[in-house]
Amino acid sequence: MVTSLILLYSFCCFQLQPVINTNSVDTVYYSDSGYVEFTSSVPMHSFSGESDHLTGMIDFEENIIDFYIDLNTLKTGIGKRDRDMYQTLNTERHPFAEFTGSFESPRSIPDQRTEVTAIGEFTINGATNEVEVEGFIEPKEEGLILEAKWSLLISDYNIEPPGILFYRVDDTQDIKIKVVLKPTSGEALSAEN
Repeated sequence: MVTSLILLYSFCCFQLQPVINTNSVDTVYYSDSGYVEFTSSVPMHSFSGESDHLTGMIDFEENIIDFYIDLNTLKTGIGKRDRDMYQTLNTERHPFAEFTGSFESPRSIPDQRTEVTAIGEFTINGATNEVEVEGFIEPKEEGLILEAKWSLLISDYNIEPPGILFYRVDDTQDIKIKVVLKPTSGEALSAEN
């Protein structure tokens, strides 16, 4: 169904082999259970897909941001729509979506809710484009909360909007993420991966 287009919401992320730079022994902020959601629409209807498997890290000292998701973990609530979405996103060949980049201006670990802008590359379906993502980082007892949202055009990633008859999924996909990043050493993270 058209909803498969939800595709790429992907958010946040990637077709490349996930690579997280953990050469630093300094503290990085990491999560493997972030939330990502994409919203797609067709005339008079919209639907969302979501996953709790967003993985990534922020290294403030090196100003590195790297997040990826296995697109096969995205779910829309309808099995057929999910299968159509995986086919549209070509997850057999390119199972990951990934964002790699840095903060527009180098940042230290915030001590209050802070607006941030990340600039980098978003890859999905084997295609990569420069993107700018706006969001917030907020320190909490459980770690740093990162929230961001942006829109992308699936046609920019060689994804043809699926459709039925005269109706096509909108080329624009809205993506949002929310993740709790916990401090860990670069060494510990390297040992884990």
